[in-house]
Amino acid sequence: MLFLILSILCSVIVGVIFKITRKFDTNPIQIVAFNYVTALALCYFTFSPNLNEVDAKAPWNIYIAIGILLPVVFLFLIASIKHMGIVKTDAAQRLSLFIPILAAWFIFKEEFNSYKVIGLVIGFLALLFILRKQSENAENKWIYPAVVLIGFGIIDILFKQIALYTTLPYPTSLFVVFTISLLIAIGIVVFGMVAKKEKLSLRNILFGGVVGLFNFGNILFYLKAHKAFSENPSTVFAGMNMGVIILGSLVGLLFFKEKLSKINFIGIFLALIAIIFIVISQFK
Repeated sequence: MLFLILSILCSVIVGVIFKITRKFDTNPIQIVAFNYVTALALCYFTFSPNLNEVDAKAPWNIYIAIGILLPVVFLFLIASIKHMGIVKTDAAQRLSLFIPILAAWFIFKEEFNSYKVIGLVIGFLALLFILRKQSENAENKWIYPAVVLIGFGIIDILFKQIALYTTLPYPTSLFVVFTISLLIAIGIVVFGMVAKKEKLSLRNILFGGVVGLFNFGNILFYLKAHKAFSENPSTVFAGMNMGVIILGSLVGLLFFKEKLSKINFIGIFLALIAIIFIVISQFK
């Protein structure tokens, strides 16, 4: 249970860091780039991936797709936290679990029981309530959490495809993906420095290092939690999603004074109910 709690804390702390960066003159893509530098280093020294095992038969199309999506969706995550707050962004990110569930239904023709269908219906209703515009909020840029939801949903599907490729250890595949993401992020940084005359800032490097530390911590403790609960993965699945939504909501409301309407609160509650139904469906 300790690993699960640590994973939840790391996930929420990443959002808090990006919220804090608003108070400084920071460059999001530079932070994202140096986040991958730190994550790559930690991945290498923690898992010691054997890169000699990676060959032309590896699922490079999936590696490249995730490698591109990760930094791009990360930037939308930052924008969502800036414009919509931690509460709605965390909820959108966690509700992205419905994307792979829908893919399993429509693409992979998985049979659904009534619990999973009810969970999906409640989940979509929760989304409408969580992202509902407040009349006094003139800057309601719902497109950012929407992209976060869809983006992380697609990434989740692709990561599941990598998990099925058992020829390579999962940490090795993760290292390759992080490397591609770093190269994409560096390319965007260099473009900004050349075309927009943006300067590399020590502040961005430091923030990126801290984000990378907690980003990797989230992944590491999540994997350890799954190992500890190997006979009951739904416990980790439910605990992670509900934990992030609850803790993220508390942090956003108490520390950053984010404003939510009664409809938004109802949406968060419905999101938790939806996740519970999805978990129950795994046992039926």
